[in-house]
Parts: sequence; structure tokens; C-alpha cells
Amino acid sequence: MLVLDNAGWHTPEGLAVPEGVRLVFLPPYTPELQPAEHLWPLLDEPLVNNHFDTLDDLDAVLAERCDRLDRATIAENTKFHWWPEPIRPT
Repeated sequence: MLVLDNAGWHTPEGLAVPEGVRLVFLPPYTPELQPAEHLWPLLDEPLVNNHFDTLDDLDAVLAERCDRLDRATIAENTKFHWWPEPIRPT
């Protein structure tokens, strides 16, 4: 499943969708429903009020934070009641 907003470039005419991929479009004018938006505060946490001398320093802090994000924390911040259930093979 791939979640997309309704931006025009996400739905070009003749878009070939690979087998096994299902496109799920968010309702219009609801960017707050994009689950990934709820991960930004988790990633921003170690960056707030810090200065990084180089992009490599910033990258190292972000990489460490991403390494510490576990499946439970991500699910707890991105699983919503309206989210479609995965399609299970029969």
C-alpha cells in the first residue's frame, strides 16, 4: 500500500502501478492526515536548540535518532482509526 495525497504529479495519466501495490489517496485538504507528518517531532527532538557545524554532524545525529526509533514507537505515532487494514493474501 502506498499512501498519496491528491497532488497532480502523484496521479499522472497512464501511471503504471506494479502488481502488489495498492494506491490509497488521502482526502483533499487534509495534510494533517499524512501519517509521516507525525514522525517529524520524533526526528526533530535531538535537533532542537542545537547548532551543527557541518551537514555530516547533522546527518550523524539524525541517523542515530532513526536507528533508535523502534517499530512500536513508529506504530504508536502513525496508526490511526481510519487507516485501511492491510490486504492479507487468501
